[in-house]
Amino acid sequence: MSKMIYLDHAATTKLLPEAAKAMEPYQEIYYGNPSTIYEFGEKSREAMEQARELIARSIHARPEEIYFTSGGTESDNWALKEAVHLYGRTHNGEKGHILTTPVEHHAILHTCNELEQMGCGVSFLKVDESGRVALHEVESVMQENTCVVSVMYANNEIGTMEPIDELGRMAKKHGLIFHTDAVQAYGHLPIHVQRDNIDMLSASAHKFGGPKGVGFLYIRSGINLPAFIHGGGQESSRRAGTENVPGIVGMGKAAELAHRRMHMERRKIKYLRDYLAYRILQEIPDVIMTGNRKYRLSNNASFCFKGITGEAAAILLDTQGICVSSGSACSTGSMEDSHVLKAIGIESEWAQGALRFTLGAENTKEEMAYTVEKVKMVIKDMRGNAR
Repeated sequence: MSKMIYLDHAATTKLLPEAAKAMEPYQEIYYGNPSTIYEFGEKSREAMEQARELIARSIHARPEEIYFTSGGTESDNWALKEAVHLYGRTHNGEKGHILTTPVEHHAILHTCNELEQMGCGVSFLKVDESGRVALHEVESVMQENTCVVSVMYANNEIGTMEPIDELGRMAKKHGLIFHTDAVQAYGHLPIHVQRDNIDMLSASAHKFGGPKGVGFLYIRSGINLPAFIHGGGQESSRRAGTENVPGIVGMGKAAELAHRRMHMERRKIKYLRDYLAYRILQEIPDVIMTGNRKYRLSNNASFCFKGITGEAAAILLDTQGICVSSGSACSTGSMEDSHVLKAIGIESEWAQGALRFTLGAENTKEEMAYTVEKVKMVIKDMRGNAR
């Protein structure tokens, strides 16, 4: 097979041609600043507001609750930092307390680290061996100054989906703000912010066929989250800076298409994912599949192979035209186990051999069969060379 097989859709997706086409007029013709009062600028503003409406409708929100950002990382930072800031404003400067999990994206974990250094409290909810939050202990970890619960909708490494509806209900019961990092879920799963009591939600366009460098933060009406970037009056004076109109238009189009095609694509992708996973587990010894088997993103197949390093395997698969990612991160020349795999109790000799395959709508069964054969070859060669 001569063409590249792309199996890293959790890292980024290809820009949909329809989204690219929708962006073109706002790069070449209607390039006016959306904050201006003349008609040329109004064209940009109208396109931007149409995208806001499309996105709001997709999660059962109102357009005025959608704020455009540069992506999921900014949205996560804004949600946590300003929720704590809001708590301090309304509680005579008292430092707030955050509940989150040890399997979150680093956009959440590193923000929590910074807030801890500023005197805020952070507690980590336990997760089970599949990465699901242990709901029974949530209320026991709450403190008097707990102000926000932040739990990702679905995990970027192992694909596990969290019990968002139950967490939202629990947070509402105790009067807490509930935020979810839905970067991996939005555009791939049906989301209902009203039904699930979600107060804030982060998403990133390039995870569902939109352009890179743009995303949004949903903030429920009534939560007066302070501004994150100061300057002009853009985004209802909460996020200053001239909006990325072409990016926003592309994100809106990608969101519309993702939700229209969601059911059909999920069914196809799940079939391919299950075929890939079954063959790997049946045909390769000393391998485990990580994450929850039932509550799992339909495109995610993540494994740990004993006796290899995942990063080296990913490089070797790249020479065979297959793009996958490793669950290990290279830090200052030494391999570190994934924080997610540590949190779910995977021992280092297994965690070092993590590989993540994340599928997209363009993948085929022929590609899955080819991938299995090349994975078998790479794992066998690496284990042989290690002896």
